[in-house]
Amino acid sequence: MQISYPLLLDGGLSNELESLGCDLNHKLWSARLLYEDVDSIVEAHKAYLKAGAKCIITSSYQASTRGFMSLGLSKKEAEELILKSVWAAEEAIRQTGKKDAIIAASIGPFGAYLGDGSEYHGNYHLSDESLKEFHTIRLRILEKSNAHIYACETIPSLREGKVLYDVLKDVKKQAWVSFSCKDDKHLCDGTPIKEIAKLFADHPNVFAIGVNCTKPEYISGLIKELKNVPHNKKIVVYPNSGEIYNALTKSWSGPITCTLLSKEWLQLGADIIGGCCRVGPTDIAEMSRAF
Repeated sequence: MQISYPLLLDGGLSNELESLGCDLNHKLWSARLLYEDVDSIVEAHKAYLKAGAKCIITSSYQASTRGFMSLGLSKKEAEELILKSVWAAEEAIRQTGKKDAIIAASIGPFGAYLGDGSEYHGNYHLSDESLKEFHTIRLRILEKSNAHIYACETIPSLREGKVLYDVLKDVKKQAWVSFSCKDDKHLCDGTPIKEIAKLFADHPNVFAIGVNCTKPEYISGLIKELKNVPHNKKIVVYPNSGEIYNALTKSWSGPITCTLLSKEWLQLGADIIGGCCRVGPTDIAEMSRAF
């Protein structure tokens, strides 16, 4: 599918599901609804499409064969549920008539599977080979889907970025890779964001690099850092609300620290813009008007 820029993404899936009355206090978070209440996922996608989003990200962020099988499901059932995340996006598009919408299959970090907040530091106790296997399994399943692209998102470290660099060389769909950052220059593990631009500058299957689930006040600086390195990749940014996530209670707290400066981000060179956790359809509608 041909992508037109600037491209407006959706917002946080979990917060919209919670607004629909869904309880996400579970190890699998929103992925739990793929086998318990997929209709709510469809409704959440629809809310963002109606708000003006041109690209919706699937509910596969925390979905994995390991996670589903730990609940007693078979490998086949687990694979079918991962594919069902794309079906939910397709169904939302069908019901809203937004036929030009793009489906991005979410590829969350290994830390999302752990469900302990480690997607914000990346200190996993496993080998690079095991990490590669984890990502390869889900990507091979989603290769069979009708998703247009991959959204490898909330990656906290250079290490996991390098693993994805290798894994994505063997896929058939194009991907963006976006990282969680601790300030306006560094990933959560302390790596300068410039290193990511250098790493993926020549990747044949990665069309965009950027940042997500990061405080909005850091986004402008991070865009500048990414633009200061020669590369031909699109820039993708979709911050959270600025609130702080508590991994133990699986809840957010604190002030919304910054407005979503989509016009400023566009002027600085961002090509793909949206929202992550705690950013809702009202925010995306406001961004749509700004676009």
